[in-house]
Amino acid sequence: MVFTYSNSRGRAHIEQVLNDPFSGTLISDGYAAYARYAQQQPNITHAQGWVHNRRYVVEAQKDHPEQATEALQRIAKLYSNEETIKTKGLTGEKKRQYRLEHSQPVVSHFFQGCRDQLESGGLLPSDPLTKALNDALNREASLNVFLEDPDVQPDTHHLERALRPIPSGRKNWLFCWTELGAEHLITTCKLHDLNAYTDRVDVLQRISQHPASQVAKNLSVMSTVNGFYFKW
Repeated sequence: MVFTYSNSRGRAHIEQVLNDPFSGTLISDGYAAYARYAQQQPNITHAQGWVHNRRYVVEAQKDHPEQATEALQRIAKLYSNEETIKTKGLTGEKKRQYRLEHSQPVVSHFFQGCRDQLESGGLLPSDPLTKALNDALNREASLNVFLEDPDVQPDTHHLERALRPIPSGRKNWLFCWTELGAEHLITTCKLHDLNAYTDRVDVLQRISQHPASQVAKNLSVMSTVNGFYFKW
């Protein structure tokens, strides 16, 4: 498990990382490049989170309070079921069975409600509710993955939390030379339960005493903390 770095969101970077080849479940946000890539890979199951579609439903709530509120209540029920799973400490097959018994009917009713709304007519293509309904149906397969795979969450909050420090702080390091170290993001350390803070403190304490004449020579020196390597 690793966070990699690229200088853009282009599909070429997705292919570079995953064409190793990768097989398994690809969990992503709503960025379409991931969905297009997964569609062409028979060994990949694409999973997406409900939070992305929920945002569209919230935007439609002002103009369609009744329909949007009903949809939001169904999505909320999925999260309520996840809290119950967490409280009961369910894992593996027991977690999967609980989702199939309690969450799958909710998901089925949600998507059937989307179809019924669109088939009833009366919605303009530009209507926010139309956008929310079509978005949900276009992602139906990927939004169902969590029902069968207990390791997949119903949303991508855990991914977004890990990435949030980057856009949140980019103005602070706008003119810093960050690409050299970006390939070894601190998030990777967190995923492996490693304390990157200890290593950074060690480096910062020693850097003022390091001879400037040896900087280039020592850029490739590897320092290690708890068995994890950092390149400087």
